[in-house]
Amino acid sequence: MFKIFRRLWQVNWAEQWQYRANLIMYLLYWLVSPIIYLAVWTSIAQSKGSVNGLTPNDFVTYYMTLLVVDQITSNIVIHTFAYKVQDGSLSGELVRPIHPMLTNALVNNIAFKALTIMGFIPVWIVLFFLYKPDFSSVTFSGILLALPATMMGFLVGFLLSAAITSLAFWTTRVYSIHEFYFALMLLFSGQFVPLTLMPKLIQDIAQYLPFQLLIYYPIQLILGKLSSTQIVQGYVTGITWLVIAILVFNWVWRNGVKRYSAVGA
Repeated sequence: MFKIFRRLWQVNWAEQWQYRANLIMYLLYWLVSPIIYLAVWTSIAQSKGSVNGLTPNDFVTYYMTLLVVDQITSNIVIHTFAYKVQDGSLSGELVRPIHPMLTNALVNNIAFKALTIMGFIPVWIVLFFLYKPDFSSVTFSGILLALPATMMGFLVGFLLSAAITSLAFWTTRVYSIHEFYFALMLLFSGQFVPLTLMPKLIQDIAQYLPFQLLIYYPIQLILGKLSSTQIVQGYVTGITWLVIAILVFNWVWRNGVKRYSAVGA
């Protein structure tokens, strides 16, 4: 199995280098919004002194960390897989003795991330010198706690996106469905604004949804903003949603492939 993944990595890594312009567009897409949020909220905090107790440095460290976490937990599976179902090119992958989504599509996403991070690092360094954030609250233990949480967030996000992408077996409107999912993620993940600034109702709902696992929870772990109880609660929520995501994806995929085969694609 290791040899299979290594070969898939070699193929997908080489493929990513062939689409450098596309890669730059995706990188700009991921960077623009957080950088705008960083500039806007920092300016507001500087003019008022703080926003609900959050200082300018709190916003800078939050969004600078968000840029890193989002690069790791995000995925592009909807853009690299849904069309294969719609145009029938998935048929060639289904006859191979590997799972198309959990091998080739997964490695494709990882290769994409590795390349975008290479382009992202210089941008992050420039922002660091522009805003001069104080990361004194970041500790080695906090980073260690955040690493598995970030990986878990990626897996949850990938599997949920993969489940939605697999709805392409039933409908051509899968991109619209995924856009609705993405809108929910913006609201409940803390990407648009730290969840502490959201209404209490939104904060309460977000605690039980998977979206905070992708952004807010890893950020708070890195910045050392969580109590021991909140850390445990976050991991329990993450493991629960990981199990749910696995079950949902398996069910959608298994029934979708049956339907795909039934129409003779």
